Amino acid sequence: MYNNITIKTLAKELNVSIATVSKALKDRHDIGVATKQRVVELAHKLNYIPNPYAGGLRKRKSKTIALVLPEVADSFFSLAINGIEATAQEKEYHVLIYLTHESFTKEQAILKDFQSGRVDGVLMSITSETSTHNHIQELYDSGMPIVFFDRVCESIDTAKITTDDFEGGYKATQHLIDCGCKKIALLSISTSLSISNKRMEGYKKALDDNHIKFSPSDIVQCSNDAEKSYNSIKKLLSHRSRPDGIIATVEKFTTNTYLACKELGLFIPGDVKVISFSNLPTAPILNPSLTTITQPAFEMGKAASTVLFKALNKSSFNLKQESIVIPSVLTVRGSTATQTK
Repeated sequence: MYNNITIKTLAKELNVSIATVSKALKDRHDIGVATKQRVVELAHKLNYIPNPYAGGLRKRKSKTIALVLPEVADSFFSLAINGIEATAQEKEYHVLIYLTHESFTKEQAILKDFQSGRVDGVLMSITSETSTHNHIQELYDSGMPIVFFDRVCESIDTAKITTDDFEGGYKATQHLIDCGCKKIALLSISTSLSISNKRMEGYKKALDDNHIKFSPSDIVQCSNDAEKSYNSIKKLLSHRSRPDGIIATVEKFTTNTYLACKELGLFIPGDVKVISFSNLPTAPILNPSLTTITQPAFEMGKAASTVLFKALNKSSFNLKQESIVIPSVLTVRGSTATQTK
């Protein structure tokens, strides 16, 4: 977590004026060597970070925005990048891509680096480990425009570009029920992510509306580690009361589900039907082809960047009023077919 050390804090500690501290940090010639040394030593001790957004200190823009992502292997984020890049090119901005690799610690370090004024604004999708948001709130409070997309922080009052994840969870579950499934498992990634919780709530509501009893054991918290995830899914499918339907809330769980079914001799869709939240371009050519809930990733990336550029180009623009929900699409394919050929 960042501290809130300011020039005012340093001035109070040293019993000097704010102007003296400011000049000392800029190595001005009209400040004595001893005073400069005291200021610099205290600034270092308290981990003071200059805020380029406060007091109108920043005269120029870097013409660069940051894009903070948990990964790029997921096709959703790859498509979102394309949408963001398209808008950035129109605005003649550069995009710096930062990968957290689902690490909360790395996310903190990346955002701390932005305090130096490296970028003009931030587009962000948080990690599956991010359960506290102080590091993001402090950057936002410093004056940095931040726009979330997909994985958002509900507690931070800024623009959020999402799909209706509750509806997606409901739609996926209802589809499996309509296909005859009686016991449906949900493969989830993290209870700290609002998208996971909303998809889970949609899943539960669909079960309830169809008078199917919910069992906590039908929700499997999968790991970001591929091997651990595979073992969890294989264990689920090896159980005597295994599910006849599976919802993968994250695209990467689909491959492990297909592999586990193959190893256990289970047939998709005959023994178990599978649906995934996915933008996978190879979904139609998998064997069997994969039924998906597809998020409009390119459009979400474009919408998020458009909102951010509005904030960068117009100081009166209110990010708090710019949350956008874009519908997702159910595409039915072979993995949920009611008859096999």
